[in-house]
Amino acid sequence: MSSEGGPLSPVGFAALRGWAEDDHAAAWRAFRLSAERIAAAPPKTRALGIDGAALAEVAQAALALPADLDSASARSFFEAHFEPHEGVEGEGFFTGYYEPEAEASLTSDARFSAPLLRPPEELVEIDETAPPPGLPEGMRFARRTQNGVEPFFDRGAIMEGALDGRGLEIAWLADPVDAYFIHVQGAARLRLPDGGLMRVTYAAKSGHAYRAIGRELIDRGALQRGQVTMQSIRGWLADHPDAVASVLAANPSYIFFREAPVDDPALGPIAAAKVPLSAGRSLAVDRTLHTFHVPVWIETTAPASSGSEPFRQLLVAQDTGSAILGEARGDIFFGSGAAAGEIAGRMQAKGRFVTFVPRTQR
Repeated sequence: MSSEGGPLSPVGFAALRGWAEDDHAAAWRAFRLSAERIAAAPPKTRALGIDGAALAEVAQAALALPADLDSASARSFFEAHFEPHEGVEGEGFFTGYYEPEAEASLTSDARFSAPLLRPPEELVEIDETAPPPGLPEGMRFARRTQNGVEPFFDRGAIMEGALDGRGLEIAWLADPVDAYFIHVQGAARLRLPDGGLMRVTYAAKSGHAYRAIGRELIDRGALQRGQVTMQSIRGWLADHPDAVASVLAANPSYIFFREAPVDDPALGPIAAAKVPLSAGRSLAVDRTLHTFHVPVWIETTAPASSGSEPFRQLLVAQDTGSAILGEARGDIFFGSGAAAGEIAGRMQAKGRFVTFVPRTQR
């Protein structure tokens, strides 16, 4: 098949290294969650050409089967309904993300002073097919004013108080760096003083382009190229508290949140494709290229307790991210909590990106 993103060529299941050994039942559970969403709202066909209507047919077949298929039956389902295809972009590149956990308070005090905000009412999402004149190209969110639509405040302005006094605070954290990395991950579980648990997840953003603060620290000569991980960034900021505000403000993108239930502690937050994320089975992709809910086979390596280990698994495209750009670019969801964060923060590896195309697609 061909697409706006370039040709996709069939490769066959026999060419997938490790396919027979994967836990297909785990991949099935993630895809089954997508199938329920597809039944309610078929996904848009994106530039790579994976047809949302064909995927909806596969979803209907999935919903006719039990939610708890064994691995052999799940493998048979994927092989019967999909054909693996590979693009021409070349070797893929994979990073990781996770759902942080942090202590938080519903009221601010001397300790808890770093807020997570809900969207203000004047923040509007821009129709990408008909953007208003005067906005930078690609800006997806902006501020509605009496004079029309204009760029929203950037991170620096918000940190300096542009939205103070509006009652937008959902909760407060003790550490602004923790709050920043919750922005990067797009969700968090918050442990409250009374023992309660609150989840916050992405609701909107300021509309400004994302700039990695790891890049900022490289430009400042603080970190060396190839040594930038979440852990090294946190370490440098902990050693240079006076520089924290200026480093964080170097990323103009700002994330707003909403409260979300924790219905199943084993699952992650509901992400861009409107399904809860599954650890090791949900993938963030470039939403302009990839149709949501498509299975993707990955062959790469992931951080382990000592060095790295092979990562050969079937995931489902259920999320996206500002920095996830390109046909063979993927961001793997590793789960919730500190252990998942240790893996996600060090995940940077090249590998193979194989897209599963519905066999009914013409």
